Amino acid sequence: MGRPRKNCQVAVDPRVHFFKPRGIPLSHLEQVGLAVDELEALRLADFLGLSQTEAGTLMKVSRPTFGRILGRARKKVADALIHGKAIQIDTGPSLLKESSDEERRKGTVFQYYSR
Repeated sequence: MGRPRKNCQVAVDPRVHFFKPRGIPLSHLEQVGLAVDELEALRLADFLGLSQTEAGTLMKVSRPTFGRILGRARKKVADALIHGKAIQIDTGPSLLKESSDEERRKGTVFQYYSR
């Protein structure tokens, strides 16, 4: 049994929970689950262009942990694109707002509790 996954901080609250190839009903597609921490890693590294060190600091995880999260995310997205699968963003009950009053007012920073 490995170590439990570490909790991390994310600033993404996805409003869209599925992406799928056009013209194919969702019921006919295989699905790839993308966790919120993986979506946040893609946002920080690929969309914002941050280094793994900078992004890991923002997520409150080490650089190697961030690299593993990012690697999992990229593999899942590539699988979905190459094999025509739907991507389900798995939010579940795992997002809780950060306890600081300022961050709660902004509504932008969440604590992500890994499964």
